[in-house]
Amino acid sequence: MEKEFADPISHFREVARKMTEAENNTKHLQLNIDMDEELSEENKGIKNLGYAVPLSVYHDLGIDVFLRNRSRSESFQFNANSIMILLVMSRLLSPSSKKKAYENRNRYFERFNFSLDDIYRALTFFDKISAEFQRFMYESVRAKYGTDTSVIYYDVTNYYFEVSKQDNLRRYGKAKQNRKKPIIQMGLAMDKEGIPIHYKLFPGNRLDKQTFRSIIGEVRKNYGTGRVIVVADMGIITGDNIFYLTGNKPEKPQNGYVFSFSVRGGSKAFQDYVLDELGYTDSSGNKLKDDVDFKIKSRVTYRDINVTMSNGKTEKKTVYEKQVVFWSRKYFQKARAERAEVLAKAESLIAAPKKFNKATSYGAAAYINNLEYDKQTGEILETGKLLNLNIKKIEDEEHINVHFLTCFIALTILRLIQKKTNKEYSSEKIIECLNKIECMNEYENIYLFNYRDKISDALGAAFGIDFTKKRLQLAEIKKILGDVKK
Repeated sequence: MEKEFADPISHFREVARKMTEAENNTKHLQLNIDMDEELSEENKGIKNLGYAVPLSVYHDLGIDVFLRNRSRSESFQFNANSIMILLVMSRLLSPSSKKKAYENRNRYFERFNFSLDDIYRALTFFDKISAEFQRFMYESVRAKYGTDTSVIYYDVTNYYFEVSKQDNLRRYGKAKQNRKKPIIQMGLAMDKEGIPIHYKLFPGNRLDKQTFRSIIGEVRKNYGTGRVIVVADMGIITGDNIFYLTGNKPEKPQNGYVFSFSVRGGSKAFQDYVLDELGYTDSSGNKLKDDVDFKIKSRVTYRDINVTMSNGKTEKKTVYEKQVVFWSRKYFQKARAERAEVLAKAESLIAAPKKFNKATSYGAAAYINNLEYDKQTGEILETGKLLNLNIKKIEDEEHINVHFLTCFIALTILRLIQKKTNKEYSSEKIIECLNKIECMNEYENIYLFNYRDKISDALGAAFGIDFTKKRLQLAEIKKILGDVKK
């Protein structure tokens, strides 16, 4: 360098000084504030930057690449990946209808160059690739974050619709919300860490126990899980489902299960075992002390179950189980308090029945004989914001499936955010924090932030995003979003 510069060291020191000075000039600005300045007609209000965290997981999983690859053979002109980003981010941070999500699209620093009609057109495409999408998600999660399918959690819930007629999917059934509306059943399987693996929709008149083999069968066949232990509630317990898991050799079962079991519904021998104080210990296996708060015991035994064979006939089969019985004072006190509350409500109903109806007497009615309702007045329905799917504009069943697909993706992303932050924060706290990482346009391309806490710091550290700055220029925000998409 001495051939080009008389004093190379001095030269480049001066270059470095000027570069530092230029950078500092961009970091320190003097603003003249006009207190009478009005908002522009195009002002869009608050923008969110917290979505950079789930957007990072979205791209880390390669969802954008998957959708671009699957879109190549399609004739539509819209950007399917861009539409899915809006649907997933909105479902995760501010659940609402697709129309509402579109109306609020300016909340994010994204170029959503599509129409509301494009969203509705995209739903058919998303439905077509739904099964493949779930398998892709699982493989990507396994490769990038790791999965543990040695234990699979399975449960079924249902969702009601504000429609007056049944169709192939929305059928009248036993609604968990006690609404007299057509419902659908959704079965969901999750891995040991609560990360979704697979979901499937069923007609509303399908019983919980009838969904089990379909879901678990697909998981075992399509996801390469190997031997699994299925955890589910007592609504799933049938001899057929147990036999499906264990196979023809009960002494050497193919798979395991952990099912809850009702003491009240058990045999007399089982009830006698539960009520017998012999064998109980504390949680550490020590002898019980007076005024114990927790006790537990277990045994390995056999039990006969009824199994429906291929010819339609029922046969008795033997299964070997480890039965674990525990008693918790905390749960006992909670159950007793809840029961006392219901009984007090029942007494109030008996004393003044005109103050109640079918809806408000729910729970207490089970403790009252000869209780009847006026069929003409019907039932007062409460607003069910959490489960009420407001999709009156879209009646096609394939569009219903896409709603659950976006929920599935959003839940997967949320669980991975929890995993990457060492599961220190609840999903509610994370969502609350992400929603609060907002900013407003203070001056030209400068945005002002007003929220920071330990959760935002933890999220920033986990995903390499600096949420500590009070102000950011638009170029800096775009760089953050560009980096999380790499």
